Amino acid sequence: MLESLLKWDRDTFVYLNTLGVEEYDRFWIVITTINSWIPLFITFFFFIFYKTKNNIAIRQTACLLGLVLFIITLTNLTKNAVARLRPNNEGEIGALIRILKSPTDYSFFSGHAASSFAITLLWYLFVRKKIKWAVVFFVWPMLFSLSRIFVGVHYPLDIIAGSLIGCGSALLFYLLYNQFLAKSLKYSTKG
Repeated sequence: MLESLLKWDRDTFVYLNTLGVEEYDRFWIVITTINSWIPLFITFFFFIFYKTKNNIAIRQTACLLGLVLFIITLTNLTKNAVARLRPNNEGEIGALIRILKSPTDYSFFSGHAASSFAITLLWYLFVRKKIKWAVVFFVWPMLFSLSRIFVGVHYPLDIIAGSLIGCGSALLFYLLYNQFLAKSLKYSTKG
């Protein structure tokens, strides 16, 4: 079962990666670079502070930053524990694919997918009642995650697992926010 799943993962990766064309390489390199998304992060914080009272916005921002630290830590611990080589570092597959980036750390799970889905989902849960079209921002984690296949550094299962872990982490932090930070705001405003 596991072997057939890993075979599907490799075959699907090679198929998707080789769909890439040279004319779009620069696009995927820009998409996969975190610095390219700084304007989006500023937009996220703008909407939190624009649509929310300052004391709530500060707590939501702290919750988002805590989530980022959690995801980074969880990603690094998992990558080192699982120790799955990236496709760009596997000789057999490396000869078949297009490689646009060459990180040397491990592959499972995708930190790009986990962090982008986590940040977007938690931000969405904070602003969804105030910004009805906020769901549009999920284009970011989808493109960001997909870019990892086209630049040759993640298998589909890395991305699927990262996306699920990111969404689960966002839901956990949203629950913790409502349980502790939001409740403490209610109590502090009553006093």
